[in-house]
Amino acid sequence: MEREVIITGIGGQGIQLMAKLLAQAANVAGKQVMLFGIYQGMMRGGSSESTVVIGDEAIQAPPIIPHASCVLAMHPMALPDAVKKLRANGILFVNSTLVPRPTRDDVQVLEVPATKLAEDAGNLMGAGMIALGAFCAATGIVPHDALITAMREVLPPHRQHLADKNVQLLNHGTEFITRRAAQHSGLGTQHSGL
Repeated sequence: MEREVIITGIGGQGIQLMAKLLAQAANVAGKQVMLFGIYQGMMRGGSSESTVVIGDEAIQAPPIIPHASCVLAMHPMALPDAVKKLRANGILFVNSTLVPRPTRDDVQVLEVPATKLAEDAGNLMGAGMIALGAFCAATGIVPHDALITAMREVLPPHRQHLADKNVQLLNHGTEFITRRAAQHSGLGTQHSGL
């Protein structure tokens, strides 16, 4: 089975790092993976998008895809185009601090206030790591331990001093989903299938 994930946002949010980390975590977990990033020339504020295709066997879909099973949106700038690619019954994961709830009723929407959670944690730049941790926990697309291992592998040497902080942020996103699932299961409803 293949799962296509589009990660979209703006430059400065770590979109390309999130995609690289997800791809590396899939590799660590023994999956096949392809990664393709598209971004504008400016470092901050321009559109940034990455596609990660993860499969159990050799990848059949090219990394430039017409449709996706998941969209992770950190900013509303490029969301309209990404949402058009999302298959019916797909998963739309949004950073609800910045992204308004989209008006598609044929997909599962998971809202996580990643920017607010990062601000509360004292690390506004960590919203992407919180979102990625929450996304992986909610979808089960890669195991959490593979995500942690990948974090330590993908950071370049001059950024290795951030690895432990990034791991904490990934854990924070995972814990948010765990708490939410516990609250919902306590009410007799559960978000199975995410």
